[in-house]
Amino acid sequence: MTAETKVLPTKKPTAFLELYSEAPLPTERGQFRIVVFRDRRNGREHVAMVKGEVKGLEGVPVRVHSECLTSEVFGSLRCDCRAQLDRAMDFINQQGCGVLLYLRQEGRGIGLGNKIRAYKLQQEDGLDTVEANAKLGFADDLRRYDVAAEMLRALDVRSVDLITNNPLKIAGLVDEGIPVRRRIPSRTLTNPLNVDYLKTKRDRSGHLIEFLDEDGAEAQTG
Repeated sequence: MTAETKVLPTKKPTAFLELYSEAPLPTERGQFRIVVFRDRRNGREHVAMVKGEVKGLEGVPVRVHSECLTSEVFGSLRCDCRAQLDRAMDFINQQGCGVLLYLRQEGRGIGLGNKIRAYKLQQEDGLDTVEANAKLGFADDLRRYDVAAEMLRALDVRSVDLITNNPLKIAGLVDEGIPVRRRIPSRTLTNPLNVDYLKTKRDRSGHLIEFLDEDGAEAQTG
């Protein structure tokens, strides 16, 4: 997707999400406004980290990020989730305007417990992420983007420049009625413990991943 590309919406808004609370939040990556949304259907709470004024704007930098407890809290080296979260917040802070949506859909939608079961299958049976999920009876990716779209509508974001490597996120937002103006790549660092996981995302799940080495240069990964 190029900078000139604009994908138009196909779905009208719904009203299942409640804006529950908000407050200024200073972080290590800059000053943001934290906005908590509550899903009336199941009680789950999702977060928008908002930088600057986004109301009524086109082309707002947006990262749609799904919860990853193992990486973001415990520092797991098996994935790049924390690195992508940090890079997105840095980018949005540098732009002076943008939104990071933090969605409570751990393990690409299968939940924490099942994600850890998948880890065990990968370790003991040599399966990749897709194979382990399939063995547990799950599709590769069960995440949904109706909540993300509703959050953006509540913030009155008119269109987004989406920070992602995942074409399904672009399609998911468009299907839910959010115009995507262009894609901003989310470049990632590799380590010996996550490189196979990242290759699987690229080669089997269709993610448009650009690998970086420790010096920030593009890395060769096969």
